[in-house]
Amino acid sequence: MLARRGIDEADVELVVGDMVDADAVAEAVDGCDATIHAAAAIGMTGHDGTSVLDVNTTGARTVVGAALAAGHDPVVHVSSVAVFVPPVEPVIGPESTLASPRTDYGRSKVVTEQELRARQDAGDPVTIVYPGGVIGADQPHLDATLEGLVAARTQGWPRTRGGVNLVDVQDLAAVLVACLTPGAGARRLLLGGHFLAWAELGALVDEITGVRAWRAPLPKPVLMGFAAALDGIRRIRPLTYPLTRDAAEIMTTMVATDDSVTLDSLGVTLRPVRDSLTETMRWLAEAGHLPAKSAGLLAPT
Repeated sequence: MLARRGIDEADVELVVGDMVDADAVAEAVDGCDATIHAAAAIGMTGHDGTSVLDVNTTGARTVVGAALAAGHDPVVHVSSVAVFVPPVEPVIGPESTLASPRTDYGRSKVVTEQELRARQDAGDPVTIVYPGGVIGADQPHLDATLEGLVAARTQGWPRTRGGVNLVDVQDLAAVLVACLTPGAGARRLLLGGHFLAWAELGALVDEITGVRAWRAPLPKPVLMGFAAALDGIRRIRPLTYPLTRDAAEIMTTMVATDDSVTLDSLGVTLRPVRDSLTETMRWLAEAGHLPAKSAGLLAPT
């Protein structure tokens, strides 16, 4: 991934460690000026079958605590717009009501959010960034957003209410870099990106690829029930299908985010969503995640 962007691996110091290992984290923050915490275990379980609630909250607590103890300014935590879903307000803002998720992963994000807000209230220089669904090329392991795109293109595009916020990984990177300014204090920055209803997104991807995906009629009650059943199965055996109860709720209740403060204060302009989706779908096909018949015009020749 570094080579694809013209970066020599020798110019980057890579250190393997575990975010719940206090000694490893303390060694990592030593000699640095700032920290970006972007690590999390996803899914139903974490290390050796332990709950991701324990892994993620302990990891964030360890990394942020060590960074602050080392005098880092700022300490940037990458959260998610999902901490505000289902939304109470018509547009999500940084002070919107926090969610009450059902899965351990969702709860881990909200518990960490509450702990970091307490840090902010105490005067610590913690910046929290809330990205939407991240798209772009070269994901080492597909996350829920790209898994969902692949599933929708190959197994049926959901015809349901709601929509999705999409942010280009390059825009997220630009925002995180722009956050690394000392003395800014505590900040909460929305970066949902472009909001598209499911029908709107489906039509755009059809146009980009030149291939129309089959539409799967999924009224909200049906989608929620199916997702809840999948969650139950996951507690017994692994499943590769990306839908969860929390994801279904996010899919059907998501609204747009107000990113204006983030973009204006940091001087970042979002890439056009068509360009981001084209690059993403082309890479998914090139990497073998998306079959040629679903990639259409973007399939490798």
